[in-house]
Amino acid sequence: MSARRHRPAGAQLRAWLRAVGFTLVLSFIVAWGVGDEGRMFPFVVIGAAALGLGVLYWLFPRGLHFAFGTAAGLAIYASLFVVLGRAQFPEAPGWSRPPAFLLPVLAFLAMAWWRRHALERIAERETVRELDELSHTGTWLLLSAAIGILCFALPINRLAPLGQGLALLAAMASIALLVALSVRDVVRLLVDVSVIMEEIGNRTRHLLVPAAAFLLMYALLVVGFASAYRIADALSLHPLFHGPNGPIRISYSDSLHFSVATLSTVGYGDIQPRDDGVRVLASLEVVAGQLLLLFGVAEILRARRTRREDAASLDRTDRTGHSPPGE
Repeated sequence: MSARRHRPAGAQLRAWLRAVGFTLVLSFIVAWGVGDEGRMFPFVVIGAAALGLGVLYWLFPRGLHFAFGTAAGLAIYASLFVVLGRAQFPEAPGWSRPPAFLLPVLAFLAMAWWRRHALERIAERETVRELDELSHTGTWLLLSAAIGILCFALPINRLAPLGQGLALLAAMASIALLVALSVRDVVRLLVDVSVIMEEIGNRTRHLLVPAAAFLLMYALLVVGFASAYRIADALSLHPLFHGPNGPIRISYSDSLHFSVATLSTVGYGDIQPRDDGVRVLASLEVVAGQLLLLFGVAEILRARRTRREDAASLDRTDRTGHSPPGE
């Protein structure tokens, strides 16, 4: 087993500050999004994120990957909780939702503290485990999903408000117990998710040049065709486009919107061409968009091939101590 590498104290603190910023920003966005669940619930989400990050930093000061995975997991959990609560517990009293949401979070943090010494090595790991181990880790996810499916299968939404509130607390208490009993597997999954996120980020940095080229070409196509639509409509004696209420004269902002929708093949339908010439122009833009997509894929593959060749060249240099011929 290779020696464990630890970041210097200053770098570790900066990394944790980035984790804190990521967690709080993500939690704020999710909390704002679920704000219709009551005035108290958004603050519960943000408070749970702050509490979780503080406890994790105290327990595992070098478990940065653990922190990122927990932030993502908390955001997904909050969204699923809202969906389940809205569907099957629509009339549950407001006082029942915050404790129901916090039960699995508090159970996880309490068990993580109880087993902190056994979990330390897992929380500080910086590599993804073998995929064949994920089946065991996912058992607690399947059991949690089974509880959710059971809630959907039972006619809980027909109960009185008090009955719905008690049923919600009972369901979340069951998930909290499951999380507590499977805390080791939960930690493993959270670390794996965060390491995978970091690897995706590292790979994305190598795609900045082809991505910038793709976006530049995309913007030029959008602006060029938008200008063509606007000029054609201005020169025509009759409106060339239909709006929701009939023929319209489009502004440049309208033509930009129509150009983006056409190039991306979204087709909202709020603005439609009513002239054969404009239809041909829109068809040409769609074809140009497909060619641009092929260009983007080719550039990404070329950048990936170049990266592999550079890595192989460095590997040969490390093994032989000499630069390859021609370098």
